[in-house]
Amino acid sequence: MHTRKIRLMMASAALLTLASPAFALDGADMMKKLSAALEVNGTSLAFDKAEADGDDVTASGVKLQVVAQPGESVAIGDVTFEGVKETDDGGYYAETVSFADVNVTEKEDSASVKDIAIGGLSIPGNASGGTIDDILLYESFGTGPVEVKVKGKDVFKIASIESNLSRQENDAGFDFDATMAGLYADLSEVEDAKAKDAIDKLGLKQIDGQVTMKGSWELESGNLAVDEYALDFKNVGRLNIAMDFSGYTLQFLKSLQEANKAAQANPNKEEANQAMGLAMLGLMQQLTFNSASIRFDDASITKKALDYAGSQQGVTGEQMAQSLKGLVPIMMAQLNLPELQNQISAAVNAYLDAPKSLTISAEPEKPVPFPMIMGAAMGAPNTIPSVLGVKVTAND
Repeated sequence: MHTRKIRLMMASAALLTLASPAFALDGADMMKKLSAALEVNGTSLAFDKAEADGDDVTASGVKLQVVAQPGESVAIGDVTFEGVKETDDGGYYAETVSFADVNVTEKEDSASVKDIAIGGLSIPGNASGGTIDDILLYESFGTGPVEVKVKGKDVFKIASIESNLSRQENDAGFDFDATMAGLYADLSEVEDAKAKDAIDKLGLKQIDGQVTMKGSWELESGNLAVDEYALDFKNVGRLNIAMDFSGYTLQFLKSLQEANKAAQANPNKEEANQAMGLAMLGLMQQLTFNSASIRFDDASITKKALDYAGSQQGVTGEQMAQSLKGLVPIMMAQLNLPELQNQISAAVNAYLDAPKSLTISAEPEKPVPFPMIMGAAMGAPNTIPSVLGVKVTAND
C-alpha cells in the first residue's frame, strides 16, 4: 500500500507538471521578444495572436512595421514555428519557421514567392545585451521560386535563394554564405527606343545567372571578411567584390543600432540625418582597412560593348578600343598619380587587346586605420593609392 501511494503521488505530480501553464510555451512572449530583437535594426512585428500547441507556435495576422514609418506595414500573414523551446536566457529557439506563400496580383501583373523558410532561429531574451547570445540569429534561410510577371509575361525570376550562418568554434564568430540561383530577367519589353537598341546589340534581351556570397566575422577583433560577393551572368561576365576590415565588434554594432534608433525617434528628419552623419563619422574612427578588390572576368560582353560604343561614334569596335588606349593616359595624368597611371594604362591596353579579366586591388603592407584614409582623402588625395597599396592588373 505504501509503495502504491508513492507511485500514485509521483504520477500525479508528473501529470500536473506537464499540464501546468507555467511550463507551457508562451507564444505571445516569443513574438514580443522577436519584435524586440528586430527593433534594433529599425523594424518591429505586430500580430493578432500566437497560439502554442506542444512545441509548435502559430502566429496569425503578422505584420512587419518600419519604426520610422509607423503608419506603414507589410502583411506577412500566418507564421509557423516548429520545434520551439525556451532557452536559459529567457529567449527561444525554433528548429524551423515557415511562412505562407506570397501571391500579389494587380490586373495583369503579379508577384509570387514560394517555400519561404528559416532553420534554427535563435531569439534572444535580451536583445539589448552585448554578447553573441543577444543577437537574433538563424542557421539557414531559403525560398523556392520567385516570379514577377508583367502583363502575364515573366520578366524576373529566381529559382531559389539559400543562405547559411554557422558559429565558429568556441563562439569566436560566424561563417556565412548565400546563393541566389537561376536569376533571370527579360529586358525585351523595355519601351525606351535608345535603351532597347542598346539591349538588343549587347545581346541582353534575356539575362541568366546567379549571385553568390561567402565570408566570415570574428567577434573579438571585429574582423569582417567578405571573400566573395559575385554576380555571374551568362554571355556577360563575372563581377566579384571582396573586402576585409576590422573593428566591426559587437560593441560597434550596438553603437550603430543605438544611433540608428535615436535618428528614427527624432521627428526632425534634417536634424536626425545630421546626428546620424556625425555618429557614423565617430564610429568610422574605430575601423581598420585590411584589403579590398574588384575583379571582372569577361564572358564576351566587352567586345559587344566596344562594337556598340563604336557604332555610336561611327567607328568599329577595334577603332574604339584604340581610342580608349590613347584616352586613358590623358585622363589619368590629370590625377597626378604617375605610378598608378602606368599600371592602369598597361592593364587597359592588355585587357582591350584580349579581354579576359581586369582586377583592381588594394592591399597595404600593414592595416590602415580609417581616420588615416579620411585624412589622406582630405589633405592629399593623390597619396591614397600608395597608402592603400592599390594595384591594377589584367588577364591574370
